[in-house]
Amino acid sequence: MLDFIRSKARAAALGATVLALGVSAAAAQEVRIGAMREGSAWYVFAATLEQIIEPIIGANSVEVIARGGGVANPMVVQGGKAEIALSNVASAVWAQSGSDVYQGMAAPDIRALVGGLNDVYVGVIAREDFVENRGTSDLAELLTSDEPVRVLMKPVGSSAVPVAVMLFESLGTSAEKIRKNGGDVIQVDTGQIADQMRNGNADIYIDTMIKGHPTITEVALTVDVAFLDIPEESVALLEENGLEIGQYGPWFDGQDAATAGANLGTVLIASASLDDERAYQITKAIVENAEALKSSHGAWSQFDPAAAMLPENTGIALHPGAQRYYEEAGLM
Repeated sequence: MLDFIRSKARAAALGATVLALGVSAAAAQEVRIGAMREGSAWYVFAATLEQIIEPIIGANSVEVIARGGGVANPMVVQGGKAEIALSNVASAVWAQSGSDVYQGMAAPDIRALVGGLNDVYVGVIAREDFVENRGTSDLAELLTSDEPVRVLMKPVGSSAVPVAVMLFESLGTSAEKIRKNGGDVIQVDTGQIADQMRNGNADIYIDTMIKGHPTITEVALTVDVAFLDIPEESVALLEENGLEIGQYGPWFDGQDAATAGANLGTVLIASASLDDERAYQITKAIVENAEALKSSHGAWSQFDPAAAMLPENTGIALHPGAQRYYEEAGLM
């Protein structure tokens, strides 16, 4: 399964942990937080968390790593390049079990601190003129038509990429088939996505649909777009791979009603080697400062700290330090 990313997953994960991060395991910072690039909801969360926990664990003791992503971050923690990191629930499960997404690699030493931070739906946007020309907004028809289609997404390392590949597979297509049919699968960094859509270089755009997402907001404000539902034909395969189908929005211009997407979830993970007391302190700080985190970005507004330890919200086992906090707080 997932032929499109098998040849790249290992290089992407290793690149994220060694080259892209550019941080040695011997860095002086005591707690490094794996996030994403500046401007992302994950970066905002990590920066807010830094402000909350530094007074507790010491000045200049925290560093936010503005790289990585949902797929890369579990390997960032496993490889010792960060002590804690944001991850999707689904990708944490994939990484710990060594699923096909990771091409033989695994992250057995990751543990959960705080789950249920927010819903992260992978969703699909199409240019309105493309939908009108094709006469349908059915994603299955658009991706499997004899007519070419150009699909835009971020590079390997984003959680949206394996979900896109699952969508292709569930519909009997692939990146190779799309290209052979005269279309394309285009992967560019976040900063190039809006221009690609505005310039008409792509027809369909697949990404994580987080409330307030700056790239989605820019695309929706500057391009006439339609939000497309995940097809029924794709549901079974997505659910087999740890995703939940649900509704997101309406959050953006052009999204007139809630849209069906594939929910990856978000969990803060840690290395199993993180000191139990440090894990306890970080967990306590998040739960007891939930309102500050929720107000930092619209993406976190639905976080319920009382559900942060539930297995469905963490995907993987709790770190012993986090578990101790939840038990002492009467949440377990």
